[in-house]
Amino acid sequence: MSVIGHFILAKDGGWTGTIHTLLINAKVRLVPNDNREQVNAPAFRVLIGYYRVGDAWEAQAANDQRSYLRLRLDDPSLAEPLSAALFPSEDGASAQLVWSRR
Repeated sequence: MSVIGHFILAKDGGWTGTIHTLLINAKVRLVPNDNREQVNAPAFRVLIGYYRVGDAWEAQAANDQRSYLRLRLDDPSLAEPLSAALFPSEDGASAQLVWSRR
């Protein structure tokens, strides 16, 4: 597992932070999805500026009761979508974005 991003809780209930990999160095926002009419709709839209680059879904760890977000990012420069997980800190004010090859 690798930490590829650090985030802080935003005033709108979303998250703001940065993602750093060999190919990505971007300021990112996770904005609450106001259109959640469908059961599997993402909880957040992932934005760079005003451009949507992915989505995030609420999830729960199987081995404990901690909640986290599953992210899926996509961009023409990537060979395939990037999947990662955003794990909030104990106090919920910050979070780390973790990537793991499956």
